[in-house]
Parts: sequence; C-alpha cells; structure tokens
Amino acid sequence: DAIRELKADGRADITVYSAAPNHELEAAIGDPISKVRLFTLVGGFTGVTAGFSLAIWMARDWPLLVGGKPIAAIPAFVVIGFELMILIGALSTIAAIIILSAMKSLKGRPYDPRYSDDRIGIFVPCGPSEAQDVQQLFERHGSVEVSRDA
Repeated sequence: DAIRELKADGRADITVYSAAPNHELEAAIGDPISKVRLFTLVGGFTGVTAGFSLAIWMARDWPLLVGGKPIAAIPAFVVIGFELMILIGALSTIAAIIILSAMKSLKGRPYDPRYSDDRIGIFVPCGPSEAQDVQQLFERHGSVEVSRDA
C-alpha cells in the first residue's frame, strides 16, 4: 500500500529490494519500459540500411552485367540486409545492456545485505523537505525500520 501511495503522489523513481519474487510488489511498482529494446530497434534499422547500402554501392562500383539484369537487384540484397540487421541489432543490444548496467551502478543506491535474507527494502529518492513526509508514510503503513541516506 505504501508503494501505491508513493506512486499516487507522483514518485516514479522507486527502487525495491527483495530476496524472493513478490507478485504484490511487482504489481504495485508496475512494469518499467526497457530502454534496451530501443537500442535493438535502432541497431536493426541501421543494420538493414547499411546492408542494402553496402550491397548497392558494391554493385554500382563493380558492375557485373549479365543478360540484361539490373545492376542493383534488390531481391539478391535482401539476404545481406537481413544478416546485417541481425548482427548490428544483436551487437547494439549487448552494448545497451553494458552501458545501461554501468549507468545504473553509478546512481549509488544504498543496499543492505538484509535485503537478500529476509527483508524488503524500498528506496525513495527525495529532498530534505520531503523526507519527513515519506518517513511518516512508511511508519503509517507499518515499516519495521526507516532510515535516511544522506
């Protein structure tokens, strides 16, 4: 209930630590939209564009005239475009995971080893003026311990 009330107050940057999956917490937090899929999409579009561009450029640079067929035959280049779409999409996905994981660890969120044992921790970033309100909200909902990280 505390998480739902925090969400209703407009606090979207909530981090929850739990030792085991908790479906009530997952429902309260909601599903965040992953930024990795955007990297994959851009990588795929870049790959297919690069594949077709590379194949057409090569065909025009070194033309092989065979039986009146066009120099840039699109059906033959679909394989190259598809392969580069998969390759660059996969590489951009791996790069996104590495970059976003490094950025997440730079946030410096506090962690207590008890969260891996038997406790649930909720981290809510807020200013000093809002800290008292958040602390009262957690105490009102029956929190065992409320601590502030400066």
